[in-house]
Amino acid sequence: MHFGSLVTAVASYLEARSQEGQWLIRIEDLDPLREPPEATGQILRSLEQHGLIPDAEIRFQSARHEAYQAAIDTLTSRGKAYRCTCSRKQLLNNGGRHPNHCRDKDFTKTDTPFAVRFALEDETSRWTDLLLGPQTQEVQSELDDPVILRKEGFYAYQLAVVVDDIDQGITDVVRGSDLLDMTAQQQQIYRALGAEPPHWLHIPVILNEDGQKLSKQTHAPALVDANAPENLFEALKALGQNPPADLALKSVERILDWGSTNWCRSAIHLTLR
Repeated sequence: MHFGSLVTAVASYLEARSQEGQWLIRIEDLDPLREPPEATGQILRSLEQHGLIPDAEIRFQSARHEAYQAAIDTLTSRGKAYRCTCSRKQLLNNGGRHPNHCRDKDFTKTDTPFAVRFALEDETSRWTDLLLGPQTQEVQSELDDPVILRKEGFYAYQLAVVVDDIDQGITDVVRGSDLLDMTAQQQQIYRALGAEPPHWLHIPVILNEDGQKLSKQTHAPALVDANAPENLFEALKALGQNPPADLALKSVERILDWGSTNWCRSAIHLTLR
């Protein structure tokens, strides 16, 4: 975990606590080619050291393949998903349109590698974000259709999170604003599976000195778990919560208790650094 991950975790934890809700941990381990085997254990240990303990059993998406496939089968049977044999290059060269006319063909017996895409409907999607306020996104069928099963056989984030949110009864999602652009697409997947979307709260991502999002790709340093109280205090400051200076000297439990009691989502700055 890096500091940006901690800020998002703290924001979601405090939002849940302030609403007397449950806070859950879900491990999105759907792509074994990109996930170091030791990463999950390190993340969970770091969360525990920072007092961020889930209210239910941790869910691993790698154990949920049957549920994701069942959802794909349901969507396909309802005409809401289709097999796509087009390559990225083909789509790019064709302005995003499918040169193989995948939405209109039956590729159930093809030997060509295929992905599965969700069939979006043209829509002007409107909703109210709990921090950012009224949101509007345009969704274009075919051009924006997201992959829900990759050609390599890996289930995609867009599908898996929706299926798990529905199964776990998730009412509120707190996440980084870098995921805001996919919200309208996901809302269509919820409804296609017979569920209403949750409430959304998108917090600004933490940026480094070069204005880049903190991430593994931008070489964000790992948290020092031994400094958990200081890390939590800095996360509260980054979230605009204005904690008293002496709180930094308290235990992680005391810091999180203060944060839960004093949580004010409207205090979050729209740009975090």
